[in-house]
Amino acid sequence: MIVPEYLRYSSDHEWVRLEGKRATIGITDYAQDSLGDVVYVELPAVGERVSPGGSLGEVESTKSVSEVYSPVSGTVVVVNDTLNDFPQNLNSEPYGTGWICEIEVDDVSEVDELLDAASYRLLTES
Repeated sequence: MIVPEYLRYSSDHEWVRLEGKRATIGITDYAQDSLGDVVYVELPAVGERVSPGGSLGEVESTKSVSEVYSPVSGTVVVVNDTLNDFPQNLNSEPYGTGWICEIEVDDVSEVDELLDAASYRLLTES
């Protein structure tokens, strides 16, 4: 399982990369592996307001349908429309072309409350 050190993680298996006040969000390698082959992604709408634990959409796989939750509060400013045609990018590159959206974060300190890589590894190993 890949867990990049430079990202932060939610206990719901989303990752966050913060650059200034903008957070890129995706699902972790652990999450995509648990889901199996992803066949459809429901993306949030640009302009949508989200809060921690609020829905960012759904991921449908050959095994199940799972909610994607926002790890931070803010406004969705960009979505990865490529996932409409290539949902399998969530499986092949969860930390690359498989990102879901970018959020303009209300309070960047929320990211500090998320898990670091070591803590996320412990979560997934238990």
